Order: sequence, then C-alpha cells, then structure tokens
Amino acid sequence: MNGMLKKVAWVAGIVALGFLIQYPINKTTTTWESWSLPLSGQTIVIDPGHGGPDGGAVGKDDTSEKEISLAVSKKLQSYLQQAGALVYLTRETDTDLAEDGTQGLSNRKSEDIRNRLNFIHEKDADFFVTVHLNAIPSTRWRGAQTFYYPKEDHSRHLATMIQSEIIDNLENTTRTPLAINTLYLLKNAEVPGALVEIGFLSNEQEREELKQESYQQQMAASIYEGMLRYVTEEPEEEE
Repeated sequence: MNGMLKKVAWVAGIVALGFLIQYPINKTTTTWESWSLPLSGQTIVIDPGHGGPDGGAVGKDDTSEKEISLAVSKKLQSYLQQAGALVYLTRETDTDLAEDGTQGLSNRKSEDIRNRLNFIHEKDADFFVTVHLNAIPSTRWRGAQTFYYPKEDHSRHLATMIQSEIIDNLENTTRTPLAINTLYLLKNAEVPGALVEIGFLSNEQEREELKQESYQQQMAASIYEGMLRYVTEEPEEEE
C-alpha cells in the first residue's frame, strides 16, 4: 500500500470511529457492506492483564487491575471488529489461563503467561496488545505509557503510535514509549506487540477516571487509533 492509500485508510478509520461511537453497527444492517473497512484482513489479539486469583495492581479503594483491563479491552475489541479486524481476547471473563488443577499462585502465573503466548501464536495474530494498569507507593505519578521489546522495530512503531494517540486525545501525559527487554510476552512473541499501561491506580484522581466508563471508552478509542496508524503508516527510522 503506498503512502497516499495508507493516509486515506487512516482517515477512513478515524471517520469510522467517530461514527461508531455515536451509532454502533447493528449486526443485521447492510449499510456498511459497501465500505472498505480499514482493518480488513488483520488478525489481532488483545490481552487483558491478570484475572482470576491474580488481581494485579490494586488501588486503596480495592479497585483491581484485572477488572479495568478487561473492561477497556472489550471496548477496544469492539472498535477493532467494527473496523474490519478479526479480534481475539485472551480472556473474556474474570479468569486466568492456567489449568484448573494448577496449585499455587506462582505456578499459576507462570503457566498463565505461557498460555497467553501460546494463544497469540495459535490465533496466528498479525500483532497484539496487552493491557495493564500501574500501582506504586507514591501517589503523585499518573499517565499511560507504552512498552516494547527493543529488538523489534514493528513493536516500537506500534507502541509509538498508541502512545501518540493517548497523548493527543487524553492530554494527561507526556510519557514516551519505553523499550524493555524483560517482559516475557514482548520478548518471546513471534509477532509485533506492545504493552499499554493505561494509568496508575495509586493516583486517586486517575483511579476515579479509570473507573468511569466514559474514560475507559476514550482510552480504548485512543488505543484503537494508534493501532490503526500502526497498520496504515510506515514506521519512522530511529535517529
């Protein structure tokens, strides 16, 4: 796809997003059959972090990472599907991916992350995004940030596009994408992927925002726009 066609596809995707937010597609309608959907042919895996006995980060009011990561992931899945992509969630309920008989949280977590990686490969994904939230002792830090495996240029491009859209749309962070080589999924996946930490549960104001469906919708829409740019724009060369 040349540069002009990619630009047209990206614009079409943004227009589609604006329409979808106001008028979600009825599965029985034929109105959209004439559209060339911008993500047609793309297979994407969305990985909502944690689940089941592993709640992930927890805010002071007991808000859990696993609940919000799943809520945002489902909203993101909807946007991507309505843009033509085939989208899989690694989990759709409050569960992990370990076998029922696996005992001990540490053992379950190890099996869970291996099964998430297997899931990505079994679905033959073109790329994936794993959605998480932060919590640290200090309450001052806030803002979303993306991470990628440093040896994978397409992953860097994916993380950069998502972070750019979060910055532009939410206007509450100046964080830049960060290369990290210790995350199992990013390091071992055979396809491009990015980790999106969508905010800090340890920051009271951001925690309250993250609990609101309208903010979750904005976050999902921003990640969608970044993923659309990843597909339709060529990566910039690192200086």
